[in-house]
Amino acid sequence: MERRKKLPIGIEFFKDMRTRGYYYVDKTGFIRELLDTCGSVNLFTRPRRFGKSLNMDMLKAFFEIGTDAALFEGLEISEDTDRCEEYMGKFPVISISLKDVEGESYEIAYDNLGIAISEEAERFDFLLDSTRLTHTEKEKFVRLMKGDFEKPAYLHNSLRLLTRLLHKHYGTQVIVLIDEYDVPLDKAYQNGYYPQMVLLIRSVFSQVLKTNNSLYFAVITGCLRIAKESIFTGLNNFKVRTIADLSYAEYFGFTDKEVREILTYYGLEDKFGLMKEWYDGYHFGQVDVYCPWDILNQCDKFLESRSAPMEPHWENSSSNAVIQDIIEHATSTTKDQIEALISGDVIEKALIPELTYTDLDSQDVEVRQTYLWSVLFATGYLTVEERLENGFYRLVIPNREILGIYEKKIRSWFKIEVTNKKAT
Repeated sequence: MERRKKLPIGIEFFKDMRTRGYYYVDKTGFIRELLDTCGSVNLFTRPRRFGKSLNMDMLKAFFEIGTDAALFEGLEISEDTDRCEEYMGKFPVISISLKDVEGESYEIAYDNLGIAISEEAERFDFLLDSTRLTHTEKEKFVRLMKGDFEKPAYLHNSLRLLTRLLHKHYGTQVIVLIDEYDVPLDKAYQNGYYPQMVLLIRSVFSQVLKTNNSLYFAVITGCLRIAKESIFTGLNNFKVRTIADLSYAEYFGFTDKEVREILTYYGLEDKFGLMKEWYDGYHFGQVDVYCPWDILNQCDKFLESRSAPMEPHWENSSSNAVIQDIIEHATSTTKDQIEALISGDVIEKALIPELTYTDLDSQDVEVRQTYLWSVLFATGYLTVEERLENGFYRLVIPNREILGIYEKKIRSWFKIEVTNKKAT
């Protein structure tokens, strides 16, 4: 009897997924759509735990020079032989995650960004033996690998320098992948150095992404769409795909069909109704989507015991700091509307397509509350029931799990605000 594949809980590397016996939900159609529609810079925003990091590593595995074509055998993209022949394994790829670029001070976050970039540079240590690079270029590369960013200009120029060196060595333009780009900004806001971090990220991004002849294209992911004027100033052919957009909708999260297939594979078909009640309800474009983290973890629970209780897995893996900060300062009207959502009602709200953390500190109450609804939507605490005109949406709580968060955490944050007011 064939051994059943393992559930890929917490597996973020595509190669591990394909070589170590894990169940893989095929999202390689993402590669084809990206090649058909990409701009020079492509930003994808989705809530946490919806497969962004795994998709980014899949892109790296597909495009990077020296890739193993066997990783893609039997997957959707392998059927597109022309694209595989033209693009698979044909590009140098720079891939970094900014999820650990944080700290209680700007200096610590600055150092962590330098570490992330220098560690990625170390993957290309073969450049030291390149016959196409000059002695001076190799000296700059050594400084990059060592993380010598004492001069801010060195860090600002780091990714651009790496693309230029790789381009010169291979004679091929470079693909740049940046995962969790908004984490440093979120942490900076929480710790009081947001303006400094904006300037740093803007400078690094501007140099590597703007008028860079060594760049083939870039893909960036995050939870929030930070305003272009704040971070992505001056970028041409800049494309953004949010959860409200129709394209790419099925490539982040699990669809109804995919969830049924997973449950059937593990002999859990009878659990579909519970899974749908608890973890479905997200609407990306026109596609109904489940949170993968929930599905995989709850399947694991059911495989241990078919009578296992349903659990809120996503709740314990997501960051709530910014949302708590906004809600603790919400107006009484906003609180009433949240109570209405908890009761199962729908609310109609305008959403801000581009956000800046400075809106949190706005003296305009209406601006702050519009920011609240926009953040709740972008981070997965609300979903769209219907798209209206002029930027307005009908919003609802997605599912049973998220309802539980409102009933417990968000109501408790209201009480914190009331207690604080009494204390003063």
